[in-house]
Amino acid sequence: MKMIDKIKEYIGEAQAFSTQNTAELETFRIKFLGSKGLLKELFAEFKNVPNDQKKEFGQVINLLKTSAEEKVKSIQEALESKEESKEESKGFYGDLTRSPEPVIIGSRHPISLVKNQIIDIFSTIGFNVSEGPEIEDDWHNFTALNLPEYHPARDMQDTFFIQTNPDILLRTHTSSVQVRYMENNKPPIRTISPGRVFRNEAVSSRSHCIFHQVEGLYIDKDVSFADLKQTLLYFTKEMFGKSKIRLRPSYFPFTEPSAEIDIYWGLKTETDYRITKGTGWLEIGGCGMVDPNVLKNCNISPEEYTGFAFGMGIERIAMLLYQIGDIRMFYENDVRFLEQFKSSI
Repeated sequence: MKMIDKIKEYIGEAQAFSTQNTAELETFRIKFLGSKGLLKELFAEFKNVPNDQKKEFGQVINLLKTSAEEKVKSIQEALESKEESKEESKGFYGDLTRSPEPVIIGSRHPISLVKNQIIDIFSTIGFNVSEGPEIEDDWHNFTALNLPEYHPARDMQDTFFIQTNPDILLRTHTSSVQVRYMENNKPPIRTISPGRVFRNEAVSSRSHCIFHQVEGLYIDKDVSFADLKQTLLYFTKEMFGKSKIRLRPSYFPFTEPSAEIDIYWGLKTETDYRITKGTGWLEIGGCGMVDPNVLKNCNISPEEYTGFAFGMGIERIAMLLYQIGDIRMFYENDVRFLEQFKSSI
């Protein structure tokens, strides 16, 4: 019983302990609760206690543990509260190193805002998000998309090739992500692929070497061009509030038939006349039915499945939404420009 009496003395010591010093509190904690403290030793001694004393022995050890933990917690809270009150009493002028200027709150980049909005719109109709590498191989960027070597359509995109390996390049579109997704997933497939793409273009107010695209892909049984049109109509209504679109015949190697997507922007303001060149129509992207050869290259049967694909530039959409006249403004990191989007956080 001498050991139990000793533990009761420890309990009294723990309950009576008081300090306003964090160093003393830490010493107390280590003494009772540390990895080499009293409780560790007492719990190790428990196995040597006679069976008829184990119940009482266990009860006093647990009481000691609870008393020590509660004491540490209560003193810690008191010390923290005291420190907070001390800081508050200093007021604004208490810290002489504090900046006299208010802290400037940042904001999301307009490209990120538009990309997230596009993702939200398509997610409501069942599209997930797929991602892939920005450094691609020739197969996923060109050949699998119905662009074999020496195909003249390759000249439509000025590509950054890796000099030491001509088979490796910076992707020119996020269609390469769709190829990878089709290779690893069976239909039905409904996905969008947002991301950065790279093209060796002359820098002007309407072009840049690095820009962002979002491309969509839907593959299932009996997918038709009507499904494509309704999907695009839904998107334009949600994104722009525009309910009138047109699809102009065009050519893309990986879709057949192919079309350019136009929305009717209107001619209400002088800006409308300028950006639509007096027509009221604006091109926002391209689309079409997935070419059967692309499905074959991705091990999907074109006899059983059909699908549609579409793509659009995120910068282009951001320029329309925010009435930005020069694409280079997105990349100059001009704080005066970026601060305008704080309200869009």
